[in-house]
Amino acid sequence: MSAPLTAFFALAAAVAYLVGGYPLLLLWRRRRPVRKKFSPRTVSVVLAVRNGERWLEAKLENLCALDYPPELLEILVVSDGSTDSTAEIARSWAGRGVTLLERPAEGKSAALNAALALARGEILLFTDVRQPLAANSLRELVACFDDPHVGAVSGELILAEGDSREEAAVGLYWKYEKWIRKRLSAIDSFFGATGCIYAMRRELAPPIPRGILNDDMFLPLAAFFKGFRLILDPAARAFDSPASLEAEFRRKVRTQAGVYQLLRYYPQLLGPGNRQWLDFVSYKLGRLLLPWLLAALLGVSFFLPGRWRAAAAAQVLVYALAMIDRFVPAGWAVKRVSSPLRAFVTLMAAAACAVGILIVPAERFWQPSPAPKPAEALKR
Repeated sequence: MSAPLTAFFALAAAVAYLVGGYPLLLLWRRRRPVRKKFSPRTVSVVLAVRNGERWLEAKLENLCALDYPPELLEILVVSDGSTDSTAEIARSWAGRGVTLLERPAEGKSAALNAALALARGEILLFTDVRQPLAANSLRELVACFDDPHVGAVSGELILAEGDSREEAAVGLYWKYEKWIRKRLSAIDSFFGATGCIYAMRRELAPPIPRGILNDDMFLPLAAFFKGFRLILDPAARAFDSPASLEAEFRRKVRTQAGVYQLLRYYPQLLGPGNRQWLDFVSYKLGRLLLPWLLAALLGVSFFLPGRWRAAAAAQVLVYALAMIDRFVPAGWAVKRVSSPLRAFVTLMAAAACAVGILIVPAERFWQPSPAPKPAEALKR
């Protein structure tokens, strides 16, 4: 077998393993059930906001309406240098258990640290300003802490059905992503949480280093490396509008850059100190490597002998369909193929761009996302 053909098969096998093989292996792993029983605990809700006037009133109404004893709940709103009416809105809720912390614009990690210093609850609930939570979500999350092995619990983010092929393709990716997270959670732990809805034991939450991009991975991983589980409970739900591909690209660049960043703070992720080393390499590290493996696979395909060169033509066709998708009319049948391919290629491009964290300051990765659809589009 020629060297190009050997390289082609090796690269193709690696891509196939990361995309499909590893998720299938999760089906055969032993599950560890979680002991779940609700016992009331004090909870501090942590909400860091910058210029969130558009959503804050509805979010505070949503939090105060949670099915949870109000005397056990405190809500900490941290205004991170807001220049709109965020602070005024939060201040008007003081009579309903909302505490406002006003700070200069120093970034989300500094805002969260300010809240952690004041939080009195046994459990911390982290959420974002835009996504409403189901009324039973906090009760479901807290019930998981009856299991002494659980250190952090993530809820599930439910995206509304999109109107376009593009939004549907992003939604399909999210279903794939959540399936893997649920399987990892059932086995032991998945590496992080959903930022708009997760809870953890207060005593396990360390200060967050300045400039951290993925606080929803940094904090849960602190519990993981103390021997606790990080689980996902789909009974606790947050809701959001369908995501555009542009918004998902920006989010993916930031979160994938954050994985590179976390390796600096948790180098044990790549060593024997990680009890789920294979999962991290196959899942999180694999996502960082995948675009480069695909590029190498395409490159080596042009040097294949004889009939094997058809593999290069097939790959070129895939990327061509992805590139022309935005110009294909919505009613055309080819859109059923080109839109998912465009979403896949776009997310691979985002993972490739994430390597820029090695040379670009972390602050550059916080980019404003396009405005989502109105709140009435959400499924509540």
